[in-house]
Amino acid sequence: MVSPAFDPRTLDRRLDALAREPFRARFHLRGRELATARLKGPATLRWHAYDLTARRLAPARPHKDGRQTPYRGHPVFVAQHATATCCRTCLERRHGIPKGRELTRTEHVYVVDVICRWIERETAGHGFSGPDPCRADGDHEIS
Repeated sequence: MVSPAFDPRTLDRRLDALAREPFRARFHLRGRELATARLKGPATLRWHAYDLTARRLAPARPHKDGRQTPYRGHPVFVAQHATATCCRTCLERRHGIPKGRELTRTEHVYVVDVICRWIERETAGHGFSGPDPCRADGDHEIS
């Protein structure tokens, strides 16, 4: 059985509530971040989210906490601001995960699930028209 915290409906309700906050509502995937999300796909983005949050959010006292997450440059960064998973203060206030201690494995996976669900919702309505030019060329590598 899936834990209620990881249930997509529960995550959607949490994301809907966060989207009603004026600051959080400003964030959307556009341009390069949207293209990156579509090209990399959910599995790669999940790994990126796990890795980035492991280094920038999971420690008990992250380096430059409160300023460690850029606003742009990667879909995960945009998602972190939209979902209040950008710093330990936001994580405590909006998700009830206390700061001052390392994230547990369950909490870390929850944070990644929140980020990835937000990215999934953002990319759902942004399909590309026509074939992906990178996929059409069999010799082309996507890094």
